[in-house]
Amino acid sequence: MTFCLDTKIIKPEDNTLIKNAIILLHGYGGDGKDISMLSLNWKRHLPNTIFICPNGHEKCSINPSGYQWFDLTKDDPKYVLEEVKKAEIKLNQFIFEIKNEFNLENNKICLSGFSQGCMLSLNLGLTSHEKYNCIVGFSGKIINEEYLKSNKNSSPDILLVHGDADEIVSSSFMLEAKDFFIRNNINIQTHLIKNCGHHIPIEASSIALNYILKKIY
Repeated sequence: MTFCLDTKIIKPEDNTLIKNAIILLHGYGGDGKDISMLSLNWKRHLPNTIFICPNGHEKCSINPSGYQWFDLTKDDPKYVLEEVKKAEIKLNQFIFEIKNEFNLENNKICLSGFSQGCMLSLNLGLTSHEKYNCIVGFSGKIINEEYLKSNKNSSPDILLVHGDADEIVSSSFMLEAKDFFIRNNINIQTHLIKNCGHHIPIEASSIALNYILKKIY
């Protein structure tokens, strides 16, 4: 099947039955291949899981060799929110196609992402009418609290991991997100990685894997 987004797919080895999916959304200027690196370690512990790593639906404004989920060249919250809504429509269509192709329901899907991908994962997870298994976000934030609260339809369990030395997306955004989720009765766990900038270190990958294993199995 051809999906609405170009995507890198890592299937279980030896035609093992697919029972779960992890959808990995890359950051600004990245692509599906970049974020798929997480699967190299994870797949050994998740034998029945398929990893879905789509490219953003737009070429990145400042890095034409990469992709974006929404434009960041205008510092205008209203403009950003409208661009985010466009990305949500495209990603919801993509996830619908994935579910049909691999016979999966939301409760068998973990949404995960880095930076922009984390931000979109939070929006997709909370606005969905069908609850996802969980959300695992790295180095992200809530894009617009008012929008998310007014459009919230479900309360998936969430893990957020952030570096305390993140120079792109301040770790303070993780604390703000945690406060938002607690106030809205959402089960949230957070981890702050010491001396870590805007990337996913091995420690963060391991924390996320352990969390996913508890949720999926």
